[in-house]
Amino acid sequence: MRFSSRTAWDLTETPLARALRERRAALHEILDLTASNPTQCGFAYDEAEILAPLGDRAALVYDPDPRGRRSAREGVCRYYAEREARVEPEQVFLTTGTSEGYGWLFRLLCDAGDEVLIAQPSYPLFDFLAQIEDARLVPYPLVYDHGWQIDFAGLRARITERTKAIAVVHPNNPTGHYTRNVERRELERICAERGLALIVDEVFLDYCCAEGEPPHRGKKREEGSFAVGPHRCLTFVLSGISKIAALPQMKAAWIAAFGPEAELHEAQARLEVIADTFLSMNAPVQCALPAWLAGSDEVREQIRARTATNLRNSDQILARFPAVTRLDVEAGWYAVLRVPALSNDEDLAVQLLEERGVYVHPGSFFGFAGQGWLVVSLLAPAEEFRTGVERICEHFREAETRAD
Repeated sequence: MRFSSRTAWDLTETPLARALRERRAALHEILDLTASNPTQCGFAYDEAEILAPLGDRAALVYDPDPRGRRSAREGVCRYYAEREARVEPEQVFLTTGTSEGYGWLFRLLCDAGDEVLIAQPSYPLFDFLAQIEDARLVPYPLVYDHGWQIDFAGLRARITERTKAIAVVHPNNPTGHYTRNVERRELERICAERGLALIVDEVFLDYCCAEGEPPHRGKKREEGSFAVGPHRCLTFVLSGISKIAALPQMKAAWIAAFGPEAELHEAQARLEVIADTFLSMNAPVQCALPAWLAGSDEVREQIRARTATNLRNSDQILARFPAVTRLDVEAGWYAVLRVPALSNDEDLAVQLLEERGVYVHPGSFFGFAGQGWLVVSLLAPAEEFRTGVERICEHFREAETRAD
């Protein structure tokens, strides 16, 4: 049997995956500092409130609107209204996840072999999504200098005749930085000049790590949504309840489309045909979506409190061992550690798992340049996180002692 070349991935088990499998099989302790599933991290959910909307009798009536049920899209519009963005239901297309949203946009914008620019470091899932759609991802660099920023010279150098869009994750995963106002204006200017679309992934938008109120309640503009206009270029904003309501299992997300009238009208017409081809989101979830969005504040506050606690604890530990440092993080669920480059990042991650029982992501997983990068999740229970960071520091303390 000859399979599609677009699925010709290297499925060989990595050394880190093998070490994790073997450690689990042996029932050895694992401090999981990669945890990204909030439903398994000890947060309290109101089960009755979450499950009740799924019993809406309206779900018994088949309503095959390509964009999704109007009541669900109106719920999305209310979410954006609370964030000072005016969004009409006609601008919203419901999907089963942002991954599906990316897929639809790649189909809308790209012929086979066309390119989409994506920041690096960033989440590796995008590579698979693009390859499945016969598109090509081209990384543009982020640089760190007292905070992360886009290298616009590097970005411009990567634009070719095959480039169709620039993708931005706001705030970025895993670096946890927001796109600045000046960066947004430059991105929009480039897209308008070159006839490119702007794709903005905002799934972590509501997880500001700063003290005080959430970003949509009086914080600085950099923490706001790209849904807030005006929009100089064709812009697609993606988000969903996987992060907003910490309900990844419910599979509810959307694309919100903005831009100059003529381009927006054409994009919406074509996107509607793509959506009509799949009609992917089921009726009970569509009926429940407005209630889930309206009731999501409580779990978000639990997560924000957990991430803030873990950041404080990590800083207390790292203050005693300056060889390991934490990069600035503004939002999201992850923190980036700069560590001595004693070996390549994956070998280091394997060592930490086998010798210390601490499971972390190597920086290479996210496309960090060079060695000496580890990425840890801030969702882990506080005591587990504290112990894990202490063991990471102990690893380098002992290595330093041996070197002396």
